[in-house]
Amino acid sequence: MAALLALSPVAADWHREEAAIMGTAVAVELWTTDAAQGRALTRSVLDEMRRIDRLMSTYRPDSELSRVNMDAAGQPVRISTELLALVKRALGYSITTGSAFDITYASAGQHYDFRTGRKPDAAQLTGALPAIDYRHVVVDEAESTIRFLHPGVRIDLGGIAKGYGVDRCIALLADAGITNALVSAGGDTRVMGKRWKRPWQVGIRDPRKEGIVSMIPLEDAAISTSGDYERYFDEGEVRYHHILNPGTGDSAREVHSASIIGQTATDTDALSTSVFVLGVEAGLALINRTPDTEAIIIDNKGLLHYSDGLARVEKQP
Repeated sequence: MAALLALSPVAADWHREEAAIMGTAVAVELWTTDAAQGRALTRSVLDEMRRIDRLMSTYRPDSELSRVNMDAAGQPVRISTELLALVKRALGYSITTGSAFDITYASAGQHYDFRTGRKPDAAQLTGALPAIDYRHVVVDEAESTIRFLHPGVRIDLGGIAKGYGVDRCIALLADAGITNALVSAGGDTRVMGKRWKRPWQVGIRDPRKEGIVSMIPLEDAAISTSGDYERYFDEGEVRYHHILNPGTGDSAREVHSASIIGQTATDTDALSTSVFVLGVEAGLALINRTPDTEAIIIDNKGLLHYSDGLARVEKQP
């Protein structure tokens, strides 16, 4: 999770709220000279995140996404154009990342419980692997339906939905005339404008101990961090965490965290997951060919690696 800094006590015209939504801490901070508007907009942001959670959570049996997982293997399931569009966007990332990003990872992910330290046994994992393939998910835009081509498929938007929610909330604030704001949901953050007269400061935390390893100044940008310290349990010297390699159904372990800077939180959310799975070399290659995007990766030895644009900045005197 990215650590948000410079959140000093709220001044007269800064308004801040925080709540636990989508299984993480959601925060909004904005500047306005209208106190009533500030209070209303911070509540609206939290309400919007709750709406997206009701739509896309796999932990809610009544969500649209849960209904898809329940029925789409047997028949096409009609869903909202909003959910359809995000699923389609996620499938596009499966193509561009060579399947490193794959929402069908949940076919194996459903057998993990990181709170109780449960992982799939060999038989469960062997049975789940054939269902992990984004090409099993068929989107029909004309009918607004999704269906699965394999009976064991389960999808999860955990690698993109929080970023999408952050973008939706930033759009809500921009439509209301706000020009300086921050919205975060766990490791996904997007900012508009500045805080006071300086860029917003976002810190990337050390994945193995307390502290910040890098400070990132941001204006009108997004940053997402995927790390193996968010939901995990250790078994001996092996860490099992929620970022699964779709090719194995097991936790990806070449890096400890991957932070992506870009224009929208939807994109940085999906890319941080992808880079984490791809590892240092392939992950940096992906980011270096993606316009207006940068990466900071901490590998499993604790070493920092930068994408080309940031590496050039690091080398400057």
